[in-house]
Parts: sequence; C-alpha cells; structure tokens
Amino acid sequence: MKKSYIIFGGIALLAIILFFSYRGTYNTAVDLQETVDQSWGDVGAAYQRRADLIPQLVATVKGAAKNEKEILTRVTEARAGIVNAKTPEDMEVMGKKINTAINLAFEAYPQIRSTENFGALQAQLEGTENRINKARSDYNGAVKAFNSHIRGFFNSMFLNKEVFSKREAFKAAAGSELAPTVNFD
Repeated sequence: MKKSYIIFGGIALLAIILFFSYRGTYNTAVDLQETVDQSWGDVGAAYQRRADLIPQLVATVKGAAKNEKEILTRVTEARAGIVNAKTPEDMEVMGKKINTAINLAFEAYPQIRSTENFGALQAQLEGTENRINKARSDYNGAVKAFNSHIRGFFNSMFLNKEVFSKREAFKAAAGSELAPTVNFD
C-alpha cells in the first residue's frame, strides 16, 4: 500500500507542477499579448496626435506670418508715402493715413516673430515624429517579447495557436521613406 501512495503522490505532484507551469505560461502569454495591444494603441495615439496637432500649428504659423506681412507692408508703404510728401499738406494727408504708432523721430519697424513661430513648428514636428518613432519601437519590442514567449519550445506545445498567434512587427508602408511635404501656401 505504501508503494501505491507514493505512486499516486508522485502523479499528483507531477500534475500540480504541470498545472502551475501551464498557468504561468498562459498568464505570461496573456500579459505579453496585452502589452502588444497596448503598444499598438500607443502608436495609434501618436498618429492621432500628429493628425490633430500639425494642421493646427501650420494654420497658426501661416496666420501669424500673413498678419506680420500685412503690418510690415502697411508700415513700409506709409513710411514711403511720408518720405515722398513734397508739401506740408501732403505730409498732413499722409500722416492721417498711417498708424499713429509710427514715430517719425525714431523709426522702429515691428518685430518679426514669424521666424520664431516657424522654429516652434519645426520643434513640434520633430517631437511628434520622435513620439511616433518611439511608439513604433516599443510596439516592435513588445511583439518580439510576445513572439519569443509563444514560440519557445515548451510554450509552443502548451499554448493554443489560435488564441496566441504570432504577431507582426511594424513595417513601414511603401514610399514612407520619403519625407512628408509641409505646405505653407
């Protein structure tokens, strides 16, 4: 009888070890699969950020540049008109046409800030593309960890291939090696 208890105990111990091994393998696969899904969601979030942010930034920079161009054009034309005035009456007429902020004693053109706006836009473009690249790299790392786990020798025998199928890493679309065009027209 003692021999049968030892055999049953050994079988029970083996069953418990197999159960806990399978449970650990399965739970790790689930965790890695969720990490892959989360990482892909992060890629999508970075794409959405770009789609939301960049057109707004471009429109803001274009509007500021257009406004500065109009102001500079009006100031330049007004100053040219004063210089071309030949009589005090011409000077008075031109003086009424220009903005009272122009001081004839001290000529100061408005400060041009659109260059700073373009620099800020470039920084946002670079930052956004870096975020996208980081999200893609994180996704590829998560895919590698998941695929390595499910394709391991014992894990590949225990895990359901339909539930835990191999994932594909991010691959660039054809033509994506070409930089996108930003239009300021």
